[in-house]
Amino acid sequence: MYGKLQKIQIAILIAVFVTVLSFPARPVFAANLTSISDTLNTLTQAVDANHEIYFVTPTGVDASTDTITIDFTDFTTTSVAFGDIDLAVDDDAACDGSWSDKTLAASAAAGTWGAAIASDVLTLTPPTDASSGEITAGRCVQIQIGSNASGGSNQINNPNDTSTHVVEIAGNFGDSGKFALDFVGDDSVNVTATVDPSITFAISDTTVGFGTLSSSAATYATGDTNGSSSDSADAHTLAVSTNATDGWAITYNGATLTSGSDTISVASINNDANGTPGSEEFGLSITTDGDATIATGYAHGDPDWTFVASTTTTIISETVPTNTETIGVRYLANIAAITEAGLYTTDITYIATATF
Repeated sequence: MYGKLQKIQIAILIAVFVTVLSFPARPVFAANLTSISDTLNTLTQAVDANHEIYFVTPTGVDASTDTITIDFTDFTTTSVAFGDIDLAVDDDAACDGSWSDKTLAASAAAGTWGAAIASDVLTLTPPTDASSGEITAGRCVQIQIGSNASGGSNQINNPNDTSTHVVEIAGNFGDSGKFALDFVGDDSVNVTATVDPSITFAISDTTVGFGTLSSSAATYATGDTNGSSSDSADAHTLAVSTNATDGWAITYNGATLTSGSDTISVASINNDANGTPGSEEFGLSITTDGDATIATGYAHGDPDWTFVASTTTTIISETVPTNTETIGVRYLANIAAITEAGLYTTDITYIATATF
């Protein structure tokens, strides 16, 4: 009797012991990713788009089996390959651009991550020699997909609807998270504005003169019409400004100095301040305080003096919009001893034309 009771007690103890050992182990839960974002270059439905994904992994990646997956269900990813993907890790959780780029290939190898898409799921597989700290815990991860990736060209096609779509980041690395994307029929806003064309033109003095000309020395026109024997000042100035896309030009047109049927010959003087006193010459020369192009034969810096009678002729031009540019105009006259007496005059018309 005693022996039988002892056996029963032992059996009960064993049963209790086995029961205790069979309790399920405490489950391990994945950590939640933080700072998850995905910036697309367009949210228009049914068009190709680049993706720039960021997230901070609390756990990190420590082994070759710690895959990262991104589920792009509802998107079209068939054209995307590893060459269209970049993977980089920041040196902290700030996602502020201190990135360490990872090498990618179609399949993982020593020192190389595998990047493959199947059934619209991107799987990033750590290098075959990955060890602790392959991606350090608490670091920000950047994944670029599309033409924004180095050497990338193929993009992910957006869903053909205006609904919200949830994308999940998961895998074997121990963390997971989700983000949502919402699409529209057209994400671009057409904004219009009009800038009216403008041009201003001014002539500082419309009455200039030489006074009495001499056959022994050159004379230069002045604003007081008395003339000067010194080429020391502009007779008048022209000022132009415009917002025209292709700039502007100033032309002149007028007869040479004329008295009745008598005229003073036009000049074509190169690199000579006073021309040839004792012979008939009438010409003009210009300077500018800007960077417009002075036409050949008119640059006072050389100095050159030229006049083309009764023909519209360009003296200076610019090819871009210009704030006010001021052009100085000077006139030179020489006469011969036998130049006919008389009051010589001319009206010269200056025109500023903008090219809008």
